[in-house]
Amino acid sequence: MSVCYALPGAAWQRALELPAGSTVRDAIAASGFAAEHPGVDPYAHGIAVFGALRGPGHVLESGERVDILRPLTFDPMESRRRRARHKAAAAAKKAAAD
Repeated sequence: MSVCYALPGAAWQRALELPAGSTVRDAIAASGFAAEHPGVDPYAHGIAVFGALRGPGHVLESGERVDILRPLTFDPMESRRRRARHKAAAAAKKAAAD
């Protein structure tokens, strides 16, 4: 299994071998994340296992990847609204040209 933390332009990852029954919390502790990223709370923005949100007590299976999530840098809903406005403006411009 492994623990990953994506950073802008890079990714931090540690491969681990833990005993059966180990949890997300165990994996993060064993990875050395706290020493590598002092001051970063790995649970602040959630934890995912292969993209599915999981809690610290989630029991891991062999080969699973624990992802430590970061805050979003943009609001996805606002991005969708902005794309819709842009698409509508382009369609209106095209209609006016026809």
